[in-house]
Amino acid sequence: MLWVIAFGMTINSFFSFLKIKIQKSSIFGQFVRYLLTGGLAFIVDFSIFTFLLYVFNLHYLLANMLSLLGGLFLNYFISVKWVFSECKRNLENKQKTELSVFIIIGLIGVGLNQLLMLLMVGVMSLQELLSKIIAAALILFWNFGARKMLLFRFKKDV
Repeated sequence: MLWVIAFGMTINSFFSFLKIKIQKSSIFGQFVRYLLTGGLAFIVDFSIFTFLLYVFNLHYLLANMLSLLGGLFLNYFISVKWVFSECKRNLENKQKTELSVFIIIGLIGVGLNQLLMLLMVGVMSLQELLSKIIAAALILFWNFGARKMLLFRFKKDV
């Protein structure tokens, strides 16, 4: 029981640090938030991938594509509401267009992720789950950079 309280205090301290030390409007603060959001989306993605790969015995590329789509929608909603909350949304009044651009960036990321998976698993014979982790880490930078530049480039007017 004591370890639960200690763990809770550690988590609270961590989030307090993030709140105080990392400005929401700074690029670093947004990247840290995106990293946390991406981590949550990756947990969803990785869980779906593992389930589809080992329970339904889907081919690793099909399981990868389907699982990435699950993480994509979660990432959109958290990015708009939390990660880039201090930014002016370039397409805020055109939410369908904004979501479309967000998805297109994500689909390019999916394509790059698929290519990396094919290279790592199909060519280099790396294990599927390890390859998934490596590919996700690399694609994180593409997704953040493209979304920041195209959708959330400027700070909100004060």
